[in-house]
Amino acid sequence: MTSTVDAIPAQPTATGPARALVCRACGARYPLAAQHACYECFGPLEVDYDSAALAKVTRAEIEAGPQSIWRYAGLLPAGQDPATRVTLDPGLTPLVAAPWLAAELGIRAPLWVKDDSANPTHSFKDRVVSVALTAARGLGFTRFACASTGNLANSVAAHAARAGVPSIVFIPGDLEQGKVVTTAVYGGELVAIDGSYDDVNRLCGELVETDEFEDTAFVNVNVRPYYAEGSKTLGYEVAEQLGWRIPEQVVIPMASGELLTKIDKAFSELVEIGLVEAPANGWKVFGAQSAGCKPIATALHGGTDTITPVKPTGIAKSLNIGDPAAGLYALEAVRRTGGWMDYADDDEIRDAIRLLARTTGVFAETAGGVTVAVLRKLVAAGKLDPDAETVVFNTGEGLKTLDAVATQVGPTHRIKPSLRAARDAGLLG
Repeated sequence: MTSTVDAIPAQPTATGPARALVCRACGARYPLAAQHACYECFGPLEVDYDSAALAKVTRAEIEAGPQSIWRYAGLLPAGQDPATRVTLDPGLTPLVAAPWLAAELGIRAPLWVKDDSANPTHSFKDRVVSVALTAARGLGFTRFACASTGNLANSVAAHAARAGVPSIVFIPGDLEQGKVVTTAVYGGELVAIDGSYDDVNRLCGELVETDEFEDTAFVNVNVRPYYAEGSKTLGYEVAEQLGWRIPEQVVIPMASGELLTKIDKAFSELVEIGLVEAPANGWKVFGAQSAGCKPIATALHGGTDTITPVKPTGIAKSLNIGDPAAGLYALEAVRRTGGWMDYADDDEIRDAIRLLARTTGVFAETAGGVTVAVLRKLVAAGKLDPDAETVVFNTGEGLKTLDAVATQVGPTHRIKPSLRAARDAGLLG
């Protein structure tokens, strides 16, 4: 359940705001080390910060920073010294105005799509990997690894290649070919497992405890607390891109549930240190899952804190985590803010991918289709206020999941190369 590396001492960041790891369940505190679970209660650990250090960060300092997530280095657990970073310099991805999508869904307030497919390996995972592997380098690790549903594997392999560090990534054997190729091309070790992501993750949890892997940083296992903090940069960016304003509503895809909790945490931090003011009525957090893997949404709909693991199915493979590590914390964030969760089946996901592309020019992978499909359901059910400013998150590139819509789109005409053929087809009016 826990992982430390005896040969690698804890190395708190002298110039950064991180001070300790703290258990999200019981509050126990630990040094900044390679550890992800509490020795007292086995709860998950997260990074704890010096509030005075965070409060020193100013808008002017951020705005003068690099055009990447590192403009927020003063709010992150690692990477304050540019020379220490293991990074592809992700971030500052487009915040796309979506008036035509809003009109189709009956949303009257501004609607925005935060399009993280513009990151170097075309998903939000570049954010979390840059932070995790920068921390891992500071802790002395010499090989990088992960358990992945695809996008994380892409990012870890690419970061390792850029840094000249060996990598080994583990994936379910049935991943989309696009995600397999875009991992293998970087030349690291790629291990396909005959099983689900949860099987892959379980194996990685066992490997990290072995002597053979003591020099290996698994970004979402032994250095997970640092990895999770990278997701906060999505929340920081949205607020900055809106003119230092937090949107009233956000709709976020859920796999483990961690992305949702960290965007909410980012908003809270910005308010606490005085960089933004909260909306008059606060902000609401909404979660989106696929019908083939909806354990967190099922718990919310059932009014319980018991999240029952499931065996995932369906086309939204990047969200197929049947035993979500941060599910309870996602439930807490949604309930506390007055939001909701819902889910979408494969046909709804495909339709939403096409809707988003047709109305915004953003081609999302299946996770983005889930988010837009759930946005549509939330509006129709009266759960989401159509008169409140809303941001939805697209976390990956549609080119990675072409099979989802390949049979539904294609040429609208097929003609011979002549003016007569073009006229006969009605192309000249």
